[in-house]
Amino acid sequence: MNATQTGLFAGLLLGLAGASFGFVGFLLTLVLGAIGFAVGRVLDGELDLNGLRGRGRDR
Repeated sequence: MNATQTGLFAGLLLGLAGASFGFVGFLLTLVLGAIGFAVGRVLDGELDLNGLRGRGRDR
């Protein structure tokens, strides 16, 4: 299992912990799963976020 899959799995597990809250739990699962997926992609080197945070430093 690579970092993307691990991050997605971790986010989904954290979201499922809050699933007892109905629709809010579903939204929480969706958001945490997406965050976990994105973090995993960054750790795998498949998603580069340098363009989003480096604009002010180039000047």
